[in-house]
Amino acid sequence: MPKTVFDMEACDIAWCPGCGNFGILNIIKDALAELSLPQHEVVFVSGIGQAAKIPQYIKAHYFNGLHGRALPPATAIKASNPRLRVIAESGDGDMYGEGGNHFIHCIRRNPDITNIVHNNMVYGLTKGQASPTSEKGFKTPVQVNGVILEPFNPIAVAIAMDASFVARVSVTEKDHAKEIVKKAIAHKGYALVDFFQSCVTFNKVNTYKWFKENTYLLDDSHDATNRAAAFGKAVETGKLPLGIFYINAEKPVFEEQLTVYESDKRALFERKTDLKKLEELINEFKN
Repeated sequence: MPKTVFDMEACDIAWCPGCGNFGILNIIKDALAELSLPQHEVVFVSGIGQAAKIPQYIKAHYFNGLHGRALPPATAIKASNPRLRVIAESGDGDMYGEGGNHFIHCIRRNPDITNIVHNNMVYGLTKGQASPTSEKGFKTPVQVNGVILEPFNPIAVAIAMDASFVARVSVTEKDHAKEIVKKAIAHKGYALVDFFQSCVTFNKVNTYKWFKENTYLLDDSHDATNRAAAFGKAVETGKLPLGIFYINAEKPVFEEQLTVYESDKRALFERKTDLKKLEELINEFKN
């Protein structure tokens, strides 16, 4: 399938020239095309921010939620129609900051969704404040003396919560990132892809060159089923690993445990509503 089927015609893209989001957009479209996913079976869910605009530039279904609130509707969409491929996509501030609580509890539930997080270590939409993943000492117009907090480590948190698929990629490693995004989408269960990218306007520290020089690819010796080894890689300092850290393919999937699908596998919209039973249910609460 050509990736052009996911192109939006005459679309005005509101990103700075050179933004890492362009690379991620192309990688995601390449992955969808190589997986031959029909457009009508793909749903993107995003929050607020520059990264959260990506679904507006892909010809597929799209639900835009509130700031930090992409994961709850993504979980609900998948639960309502398990046949859909649901991709929750947004930035590090949106997913790990405003949406941090949802991030943790989504991992606990383990819905069959893919969570792609653009991690540029800065708030790009609101003009360059420190984000949850900004490095200690990073100076911004707000943190003028430098960030004093340790950065949030989504990989370590996800592994500690026993997420069923945990990966990190970089826009500087296009082919590597594309293959991992494909594996994340094909994975059954919650799949996190923390995606390193550059904000060319508001982050002059974590540049394309910085990511290239300060990351390395996990090799075949890494056992992604070994949780302790995965956690050890997640907390490494200095050069940061890229690749699939951890997979737990045995973790039960949220929507498969719902009683509504025990005897009927049809999506909710395919079922006929029994208005009489619904009326009786409503009347029970009235009394």
